[in-house]
Amino acid sequence: MNLNWFFHYPVWSNEVLGGGFWIAFMAVVHVYIAHFAVGGGLFLVLTEIKGYRENSPAILDYTKKHSKFFLLLSAVFGAVTGVGIWFVISVLSPDATSVLIKNFVFGWATEWVFFLGEIVTLFVYFYTFGKMDKKDHLRAGWLYFIFGWLSLFVVNGIVAFMLTPGQWLETRDFWDGFYNPSFWSSLFFRTSMAFMLAGLFGFITSLGLKQEEFRETMLKYCSKWLLIPLFFVLVTGWWYLSALPVPQKTMILERSPETIGFLKAFMWISPVIFVIGVLMAQKVSLNTKKVLAGLLVFIGLAYMGSFEWVREAGRRPYIIYGYSYSNSARAEDINQIKEAGVLKSYRWAKNTEINESNNLEAGREIFGLLCSSCHSINGPMNDILPLTETLTAAGMEAMLEGMGAVSSYMPGFIGNKAEQTALASYIVYGLHKKQDIESEKPGIKPLAKEIPGFDKDKDEYILAARTGKGMHCISDSDKYFTFSIPGTDLYAQLIKRGESPELITDDVILSYKIEDGFDTPSSHTDFWKYSKSLTGQSIPQDTGIYGKKTSGIMDFNEEMGAYTARGIPVLPYENDGINPYPLLTIEAKDKTGKTLALTKVTAPVSTEMDCRHCHGGSWKNRGTGLSDNTAKNILSIHDRKNNTDLLKRAEKGSPVMCQQCHNIDSKENLNFSAAIHGFHAGYMKGKWADACASCHPGKPDGVTKAYRGIHKEAGLDCIHCHGTMEDHALSLLQAETETGKKADKLMAALESRVVKNKQDIKPRKPWINEPDCLNCHVDFQQPDAMETFNKWTQKEQDLYRMRTDQAGIMCAGCHGITHAIYPSNNPYETDRDNIQPMQYQNMPYPLGANKNCKVCHTIDMDEEMHHPNSLTMFRNIR
Repeated sequence: MNLNWFFHYPVWSNEVLGGGFWIAFMAVVHVYIAHFAVGGGLFLVLTEIKGYRENSPAILDYTKKHSKFFLLLSAVFGAVTGVGIWFVISVLSPDATSVLIKNFVFGWATEWVFFLGEIVTLFVYFYTFGKMDKKDHLRAGWLYFIFGWLSLFVVNGIVAFMLTPGQWLETRDFWDGFYNPSFWSSLFFRTSMAFMLAGLFGFITSLGLKQEEFRETMLKYCSKWLLIPLFFVLVTGWWYLSALPVPQKTMILERSPETIGFLKAFMWISPVIFVIGVLMAQKVSLNTKKVLAGLLVFIGLAYMGSFEWVREAGRRPYIIYGYSYSNSARAEDINQIKEAGVLKSYRWAKNTEINESNNLEAGREIFGLLCSSCHSINGPMNDILPLTETLTAAGMEAMLEGMGAVSSYMPGFIGNKAEQTALASYIVYGLHKKQDIESEKPGIKPLAKEIPGFDKDKDEYILAARTGKGMHCISDSDKYFTFSIPGTDLYAQLIKRGESPELITDDVILSYKIEDGFDTPSSHTDFWKYSKSLTGQSIPQDTGIYGKKTSGIMDFNEEMGAYTARGIPVLPYENDGINPYPLLTIEAKDKTGKTLALTKVTAPVSTEMDCRHCHGGSWKNRGTGLSDNTAKNILSIHDRKNNTDLLKRAEKGSPVMCQQCHNIDSKENLNFSAAIHGFHAGYMKGKWADACASCHPGKPDGVTKAYRGIHKEAGLDCIHCHGTMEDHALSLLQAETETGKKADKLMAALESRVVKNKQDIKPRKPWINEPDCLNCHVDFQQPDAMETFNKWTQKEQDLYRMRTDQAGIMCAGCHGITHAIYPSNNPYETDRDNIQPMQYQNMPYPLGANKNCKVCHTIDMDEEMHHPNSLTMFRNIR
């Protein structure tokens, strides 16, 4: 025997219907009848007593007829479905079934004695009705009820154990498992349900009575049996839920997306049962009551089914909570299975090694072992196809990566990397028959160098200009949703040159203009068509949210000491191609119209958000933009996981901006950055900087190549400043928890990779608490360390893009914008981001570098005015 086998039983190949169908079909029907078998026993005895007390042969005759119905339904149909349950669970979950039998063998033996007592006493009760002394006959009835309830008592302990094993997980003691945390609440709930169902099924036989007055009497009697226990069902149901340990209760109320629907169904069906129960006691036509009674039988089944579904969901992802997963893997064996691989841990595996020739077959075998106990293929329940139809192979692998963590209602994937790829390939290529679509790579069109003129001996002014971000990212999916609208912020300072340069803040006009071909962005996007729905404002075409157009006048901002133009509507689409780096021309004039200075600056903007990499679909526009299919796929997943209707609203012409719900001031929802990074980090673990490029426009083979500054040339990547995807997400989520928002589920799925303990990660708000240049460049010196994660700026004014020196000069005006710090290497033309350094000093280094102080001062300087170390020769010579 191979001691490394952790899966000893063969898998029942049941791809079409799936294991979930058989459990739902067989178990719910059996449990429905089994509860009636308990409550119906008491109904028979008390109704017979009622007949004797009232000296009513009619009631006794009704009781006898009802006992025949009861016998056929409970002892025959109930017994057959009971055997069916044992068959289904033994082939679907043989290991868990073995655990239940071995650990509770004496419990089962006791229950079988009680069941035998039920069968014998029920047959005696029915076949001796009217033939036996009434006291002895009633004793037989009481014995049946007692045996039936004791059967419920025993089975309840074992069923409740699967949801709440309690101390058994440590002690393995029979009584710890039996009298588990939910034993008593479950017992009283099921007992109340049993009595209620006795009244429900009493309607069926009562409606067959011929004499109208007597029929109405018995219907009222059955209504009491239905309505009074219904109250206790609700009370004990609340007790049951309250008695559950926190993880199981959280799974039911928060983490299992389908459960809320069944929980709501249970609550909504309750008043429906009450109303029908009341109507059955009223003067309503016989045909109406027959219809109501028939409906009630099916409603009762749905009532029981919704409860059982919720209960089953509470123990996800386990079949025995904390001990055995739904795929039959034992919790204690997971690490060993991961180390060995699933297929090598499976006694009946055909494919113990995975290669290119058997990749799909191995994936199918893994699906059967790990997925088929719950999921079907083209089946009626938990069909894997609609759940995965929008995913690419990369998306499917990411989904498997997040199972058990982000999707905590499912077991984590326990195979190795090759098995993960094989399973993803089988689902995407084997089941969906998808083929990889060659990614559209339009290539990069080289651009001409455009450096405005400057005469250092004659020109009196210079313009130091820059945009707000190193790259403004837009999804360009406005028809369905958006998270960032067209809107580039522009900042400029006019400096009068001299021995003591002067910032000019009045009596001048600064204007800006986008280069030709980019001046009608509305012809390339739907943003303006849906601006009212997205932003709450009807924004005129080719106008930004703050009223700025693609050309116009800048406003002076006293707080910043700079001229600004916020929200310029810039897109990376020109009339004949893609260009993420269009140029803005800034011109300063005095009141007479005389030009004082002119410069140009890139307005970096990209729609290369690669959601399609996982969510499917194609690019919208030559390697950029979210296509309609990709956008719809994203919304459909959001709606399914969060019970929203965003896709439906979008298709009706009312798309939303993500920040309408996920804004920084929301008291309930995570802010957008925390939500999107926190959610996706669990699916992209261990990818380091590649995780960033999976979404942001930084792919080496992309059309944007957004990261292009000196830090890239120095060998730094996203991780050095922002941490890994997991660390970045944890810092954002930590800040949300401090405001009282719920982020524990997402945080639990993540572990830090650059900080020893995730508890040590400092919270940060997006766009406010960011890495600080001076964390590495201490006192503006050459850095000793190359990492600044977990050391954040404290307020917005501390941000590099907002900071100025002691003279009021913008740091970014001299050193370039974030992610494109001078000297930058633009993929479309080397110096496209270095225009001002090239214009004013004919070198791509920061303004004033290599003692080029005469850019502003007109004389050589021997005093470091702007910051320490500013007169040192630039180290990173290109």
